[in-house]
Amino acid sequence: QVQLVESGGGSVQAGGSLRLSCAASTTAFRRMAWFRQAPGKDREGVATIYTVSGTTYYSDSVKGRFTISSNYANNTLYLQMSILRPDDTAMYYCAAGYSNSWPPLRERDYVYWGQGTQVTVSS
Repeated sequence: QVQLVESGGGSVQAGGSLRLSCAASTTAFRRMAWFRQAPGKDREGVATIYTVSGTTYYSDSVKGRFTISSNYANNTLYLQMSILRPDDTAMYYCAAGYSNSWPPLRERDYVYWGQGTQVTVSS
């Protein structure tokens, strides 16, 4: 059974940094990604990484501030978040899937999901 467990969330002031981790029972996927959902809003894709090539893709809202990476030796996905803003406040979810569709951050293309970790950015 595939399990994804996020950690690393917390509260930080605007301009600060956090690193999220996602411990996976396996990384035998085509893509792994981070999504987020703010209160009252739809879940949105933040960043994805192709597990074989290492190619990454970011949403415009986080490009240049967030970095997705992975360590397949310990089956862990990371999201390094810098220059955080109050509008980054959300529950962050790790996701994994087998699709090669484009664009690569569509929620329906990911099969497995973690339970989420909360990130709160204060001004």
